[in-house]
Amino acid sequence: MTAIYPFWIAGKPVKSDKVADVIHPGDGKVIGEHYVPSAAHVEQAVAGAWESRHAARRTTAAQRADALMLISKRLTERAEEIAQLILAENGKPLIWARAEAGRAGLVFRWAAEEVRRFSGELQRLDTEAATAGRMAIIRRFAHGPVLGISPFNFPMNLVAHKVAPAIAVGAPIVVKPAPSTPLSALLLGEILAEADLPVGSWSVIPVGNEAAPALVADVRLPVVSFTGSDKVGFEIQKAVPHKHITLELGGNAAAVVLEDWNSEKDLTWAASRIATFANYQAGQSCISVQRVLIHESLFEDLKNRVVAAVAALPNGDPRDEKTVVGPMIDEAAAIRVEEWVNEAVTAGAKVLTGGKRNGSFYEPTVLVDVPTDAKVSCNEIFGPVMMLNSIATAQEGFDLVNDSPFGLQAGVFTHNLQTAFLAHTELEVGGVIIGDVPTFRSDQMPYGGIKASGVGKEGLRHAMQDLTHERILVLSDLAL
Repeated sequence: MTAIYPFWIAGKPVKSDKVADVIHPGDGKVIGEHYVPSAAHVEQAVAGAWESRHAARRTTAAQRADALMLISKRLTERAEEIAQLILAENGKPLIWARAEAGRAGLVFRWAAEEVRRFSGELQRLDTEAATAGRMAIIRRFAHGPVLGISPFNFPMNLVAHKVAPAIAVGAPIVVKPAPSTPLSALLLGEILAEADLPVGSWSVIPVGNEAAPALVADVRLPVVSFTGSDKVGFEIQKAVPHKHITLELGGNAAAVVLEDWNSEKDLTWAASRIATFANYQAGQSCISVQRVLIHESLFEDLKNRVVAAVAALPNGDPRDEKTVVGPMIDEAAAIRVEEWVNEAVTAGAKVLTGGKRNGSFYEPTVLVDVPTDAKVSCNEIFGPVMMLNSIATAQEGFDLVNDSPFGLQAGVFTHNLQTAFLAHTELEVGGVIIGDVPTFRSDQMPYGGIKASGVGKEGLRHAMQDLTHERILVLSDLAL
């Protein structure tokens, strides 16, 4: 019998009278259990975060950096164990689970590095006769304790993106992991407990989504950092407009392949990257390739290459090291994708490959002739489905990218520097990736979107800025 994971209240492991099962998405088997916090436990977590806010703020840069480096070291040491746990609770193929485990260790390392650089600003105020002798010191201070709500698709790395910047700026944090994938966050709790962090400054509470509104409303958690659906994210924003809210939401990311991307090497690269990153993690990434806009001169060639590459993707048992596409998070998610694809087909779309469901598995699917108002086009599919469209010009492609309620990232395959800069100017997204798919993300870079894709930024230094505010100290009568 597997051990039952405790939850973490104010830095301490805690058990309760209630236990919940965690189910493998592929076969429906129980892969682990965890204790469930009561309302009293949740109150202790929030109270601990609030009471520890002064101690957390007073930690030195060295203390924070040392703690973050220790966490990074432990995550690296336990990377294979973490990968196996991600695979078990999320159904993520081993290749991607290992990648996620490795990224989590890097997130804490980068946070440790940024702590030592994160500083303020000195501003001269004696620029007018009336302000002679005055100087301003501008420092950044944490808004206060953070409520971090993380999703199921990256059960370790996206928790890391909540916890690491909070530690880095001296902010206590209460983590609410996704109910379907809580074990990775609870394992992270084991590692956090080894670090020298202020008493009470962190908790991991695997509670159901029904507990979220009360946590969001609690005045002792003045910051809410949420990653998930746009519907839930904007409900949070509407519920607590007086709080500091960061929202990393969804998208229907597009890849634009332009006329100059036409060599054999170019087309092979584009087809491989598009096929892989429309379907990795069963398409359950907010920057998975969903829309592919191909210059008309390349359309037929690249279409055939993409279809062949998608059809060749190994899919099935995520425990197999060769598997690239595994199950979706549950059968209900796969049924929704099935319904959206069927709706598009009824409206005139054609399936070039895939299009079938088996339980929680949905085949990697390529569509053409999809109506622009179909759900698979204008909403976030969050599944292994992409659609191909022909474009006549770069501007037409950019206009189609922008014809979306979302604006997270876009990929543009071009060698032309002028076109790259034009894309950066024209595309209404948070990030433009040149020569690759929109799915590229390095965890230290600023990451976040506009429009329905959210507000705020992840990416260590940028998240640290987002979790803090400027406070100005004016010194007077100085001998300058």
